[in-house]
Amino acid sequence: MTSYRIAVLGGDGIGPEVIAEALKVCRAAGAELDTVDYDLGARRYLSSGEVLPDSVLDELRRVDAILLGAVGSPAVPPGVLERGLLLKLRFELDLYINLRPFQSSARGVDLAVVRENTEGSYTGEGGFLRRGTPHEVATQGSVNTRFGVERCIRFAFDLARSRDRHHLTLVHKTNVLTFSGDLWQRTFDQVAAEYPDVTTAYNHVDAACIYLVESPLRYDVIVTDNLFGDILTDLAGAVSGGIGLAASANLNPARTGPSLFEPVHGSAPDIAGTGRANPLAAIISASMMLEFLGETGAADRITKAVSDYRQQSHTEVGASTSQIGDAIAERV
Repeated sequence: MTSYRIAVLGGDGIGPEVIAEALKVCRAAGAELDTVDYDLGARRYLSSGEVLPDSVLDELRRVDAILLGAVGSPAVPPGVLERGLLLKLRFELDLYINLRPFQSSARGVDLAVVRENTEGSYTGEGGFLRRGTPHEVATQGSVNTRFGVERCIRFAFDLARSRDRHHLTLVHKTNVLTFSGDLWQRTFDQVAAEYPDVTTAYNHVDAACIYLVESPLRYDVIVTDNLFGDILTDLAGAVSGGIGLAASANLNPARTGPSLFEPVHGSAPDIAGTGRANPLAAIISASMMLEFLGETGAADRITKAVSDYRQQSHTEVGASTSQIGDAIAERV
């Protein structure tokens, strides 16, 4: 097995705890990982005022992958870490695909959401006029390019083609967002013509929220924009077993730089150090990292071990963070 240089951003709260278990499981599965720890997150910001120095970003560009635990603290103003660290990494490393898988054997759920990750409402386009006055105006635009939309949609079609059901659903709000929605729909329809083996559907985002709760089995792969994807994936996580199981990959499919893998949950400072954090989302994220790096055997062993553990976990209620990591490691 090839040795990979992995940047580890444990972060804040429970982040370092769940990442420790993810690395334990990866190594138990046979992965050769040369890890480099980086102190990025709330602690660094509060001590030095730094979020992501350019020198550190340059180092991160040279690793094979990035594994992130969680960042955040009530002591840090909202938006500082989100824009200065997480979004900056997505934009600078061109992590244009956010891929989130969801499985629940209890409900029969097996779907994936492909979220465009570098455009839309999160680009920061907009501003204030007469801020702080009774006549204040705030604008927040959504930036959608044909290039960005098409590469996301093509990734989703390729993913749908690789899965058993060969089905892809576009989720947007074309009846109201008549400019961005039109670009997404036209691009989707044009690319679909190149994938006759993939069946397609369209849902408005509000309808998709209902369907995810009432009939999630209708979905195989969903493709959507940045904002809608952010919302839908949290809902899908709740539907398929809880946010503690929600994993994600921020991918640069062109491989012009490293991709980033992280659990979706937050830093949960209220339970940090108690051993109550669920590391499964971090473990699944790490298995996605190994799969993207080409270590499919190790990734498959971890995926199967997690599935086996989830089916038997009713016998291990109350297991600590490290005990869950140990149980998965033993199974691989």
